[in-house]
Formats: sequence, structure tokens, C-alpha cells
Amino acid sequence: MAVAMVTAAARQTPTIDEPVYVGTAAVYLEEHSLRFNPEHPPLGKLVIAAGVAVAGPHLEPGFDGEQGELGRRLLYESGNDPWRVMFWARLPVIVLTLLFGLVVLAFARDLAGTAAGSVALALYCLSPDVIAHGSLATLDVPAAGFVLTSAWLLWRARRRPRPHLPLAGAALGAALATKMSVLPALPLLALTAAVSVWCAAEGDRRRRLARAAWGAAAFTLIAVAVVWTAYLLVDPRLRWSGQQVPVVRGLRGLSVDLLPFPEPYRDGMRVQFGLEERPWEGFLFGRVYAGSLWYYLPAALLVKTPLGMLVLWAAGAVTVMAVRRLRPAAPYLLPVPAVLLAAAMYGSRNFGTRYALFLPMFLAVAAGCVLLVRRRWAPVVTALLVAFVAVSSLRTFPYYLPYSNEAFGGPSKTRLRLHDANVDWGQDLGRLADRLRERYRGERIWLVYKGGGVPSSYGIDAADPRGVPPGKVRGVLVVSDSAAAKATGRLAELIESSRPVDDVGHSITVYRR
Repeated sequence: MAVAMVTAAARQTPTIDEPVYVGTAAVYLEEHSLRFNPEHPPLGKLVIAAGVAVAGPHLEPGFDGEQGELGRRLLYESGNDPWRVMFWARLPVIVLTLLFGLVVLAFARDLAGTAAGSVALALYCLSPDVIAHGSLATLDVPAAGFVLTSAWLLWRARRRPRPHLPLAGAALGAALATKMSVLPALPLLALTAAVSVWCAAEGDRRRRLARAAWGAAAFTLIAVAVVWTAYLLVDPRLRWSGQQVPVVRGLRGLSVDLLPFPEPYRDGMRVQFGLEERPWEGFLFGRVYAGSLWYYLPAALLVKTPLGMLVLWAAGAVTVMAVRRLRPAAPYLLPVPAVLLAAAMYGSRNFGTRYALFLPMFLAVAAGCVLLVRRRWAPVVTALLVAFVAVSSLRTFPYYLPYSNEAFGGPSKTRLRLHDANVDWGQDLGRLADRLRERYRGERIWLVYKGGGVPSSYGIDAADPRGVPPGKVRGVLVVSDSAAAKATGRLAELIESSRPVDDVGHSITVYRR
């Protein structure tokens, strides 16, 4: 897993979101300002900042443009080496992703023994989604991993609440301080904290109930304190102007006002609600649609999860609920990912399985518990399914972002069914530059690129074909598959009248005209 992620980090160009996070991390280090990327709390970007600090990029102080422009300024317009900056920015997330693998191992081992821990760890390390997003300077894996860590520590708190409950609260606080999308887990895990303290407490019913209530309160307060700490680490004075924050009314607005978090956090939630109101477009199984589809994430997960892993996930969830020894663990393993998945399905942005990365973590733990099924065939079938997952995962190396399983044709066919972070997030601009030098040197290049990189910075001399009459577009036409998926008008006409001749990383298609 480490080899796969480091390889990806070294060879992939910036995805759409990464320049924003890396630029914001640089501003945190240089100016201690919260003014950029308020829609996400700062902890994940502070993790990224650890790598940015090692890279030591130059950034002119006082930049006041848009946050996307900030990332481009840092990577391409300030004399920095974008390859070096991006590699070091990604490295702390890679380390964190590997550490979460140890949490998966420990959680499953606590529940069902060493063999179960090994199965869970194997599924986690072989998950194409975890590898793909764990190698990027983004926030999805850190947020999901901190939630898993909190659930594991709460399980341990059933026996020893004093050392584990505060740590569980801190882990959930770290998740909340990384992405606001994990907020639905807070009440669930607070209730789980109460259950853990109840199980560990002694005395009569009233005394145990009081301790459980205090435990839930302490857990929640610690989580809130971690969120405040993350903001204070960036700016101890919490300077915040609150400019360009949408007004949120009704129940949403009231809920935001009541949150015990810093003002920039609450304003960030208002920005998120504003983003939810935008008319986003999606793409699923060849269909372009406006708005969102409630079944988008389940369908995308069906495409992008190895078949053996899907079987083991389902078997693990059933096992946790059916085996008496494991039933106490069910509230720690199943409700949180179920609620987070439901919240993600309700969202309006159908951009990728990265919004459900908690599933490969929680359900890997559950899958390891299949070994407790008292059937002779259970260990053999489990081993065969893990081997099938390993083959499927290793075959896609090093192109993990566009992975899809064998039932849907593999990585080369993902573009026909999904788009954006599922297949083409701008990660292969560097590979495209190499391919053009190798095979198309001296030819006229037309490019429609969707990503966070700047083509000219990688030696790509290309023009946008959408700005000239179709008859004048001759030579090599290169189109990002995310752009092709939703192509309309002139771009759709150009693609239909061209012949595909090459593929770069299963995310960019080269046509001949």
C-alpha cells in the first residue's frame, strides 16, 4: 500500500481540489490566516502543511484573489517546483492513511482475533479507493480515518473508559476539525460513548446512568475543544471577516447558529449549505443529469469496489449482527457508516465515492469477523475472496483513481459509467505530457483538460478547440474523460467526428482528426 501511494504521489499531477488545500496550507504557515477555504475546517490542511513546510515553497504575502488562483499562484507562478511541492504535501496524508490501517488491524483483532485482523488489514490495504485518495493532499481519508479511530477507542472504553474515552473524543474532534460532513456521526458516537461508560460502570442503575451521561458529555466537550484548538493553531486571535458567506435561514440556519464551534466553522457550514443549493450536474452509466440521484453513491460503490470485497462486506455486516459474541460490537461498527452514507446520499454533489471512504474502513473490520462463522468452509472462502481482491487491486496499479471492478469492464471502462473523482480528477497531466513527447512530437495539439494543473507548466503546447470552427481543428485532439462525459455543443461534435487512438492513465482520451 505504501509503495502504491508513494508511486501515485510522485507521478500524479494536482487534482482539482489539491491546489486549494496546498495553497491554503501555505497561507496557514506564512500568514496564520483563515481567510481561504473556509468551507473546510483547518486540521486536514494543517496535516498537509507539515509536508508543505518541508518543501518550503515561496508565496508572495498578501495574496487576496480567489482560492483556486491561490493554488495556481503557489504551484506555477512563484518559482516553485510543482512536483516537489505536491509530493511533500501528499506525504503526511500517506503516513496518516497507513496509520489508519493499524487502527483497522487493532479493531478487528480486538473483536475476533489475529486472523480477523489480518483479513481486515488486507482489505483495507487493497482498497483501490483508499489507495487512490490516501495518496492525495485531500481531506477525505483523514476525516474518515479519525471517525473510525474514535469508534475503535469507544469499543475499548467498554473496559477501560478513563484512558480511552478522552482519546475517542479527541479523535472525533479531529474528524470534525477536518471535514464538516462527519457531523452526523457526533450524536451517534456520543450515545455510543454513554453505552461504553454504562458497560464499564459499577453500582446501581442510577449511578451507572449518571456516569454514562457524564461520559457522553465529556466525550462531546473534548471533541468540541479539539475543533477550537485546530482554529487557534492557525490563528490564536481567530481573525475572521465572514465576507461572502451566504445567509442560511430556517432549520438549517438555526442549527448552525446553535453549534458550539468558532464563528469561521459556522460560516464554513453556511458556505457548504450554499454549495448544496447550486445546480450541479452528474453523470452515471452514460446519463448526464441535473441535480442529484439518491442512488448515485450505492451505484458508484458497486462499480468501484472489488467484487470479493463487496461479498466480504455484506458477509461481515451479517456476521456482526448474527454471531452472539459480536453483537455488542454492532453499534460501534454499523450505525455510523450507515448514517454517514445516508447523509452523503442526500447531498447534491454526485462527484465520487470519496464521499463514502468510511465504508472501506468500517466494513473491512466487519469483514474480518467472518472468520468467527463456525463453518469449515469459512476460512477457505474468505482467503479465496481476499486473494481475488488482491488480484483485482494489483492489476490496476498504478492507476487506482479510475478503478472499476471486473463486472464493469475494469479501469479502462470506468469513464463510460462515472466521471470526476471516480475516474478523471486531473491527475494525469504529467503522463499526458510524456505521451505527447513520445508519440505525437511536432503535431498540432488541441486540448480540453479538466483538472488543477496548468498544461504549459508541463511542456504541453496546446490550444482549446472550442474557440475555433470545427473544420479548423486538425491533428491531435486530447480530452479529459470527465469533460467528455458531459460534453455538449461544439465539444460533443468534435468528439463524435474524431477517432480515438490512445488512452492516458484511463482518464484522458487522445483522438485523431
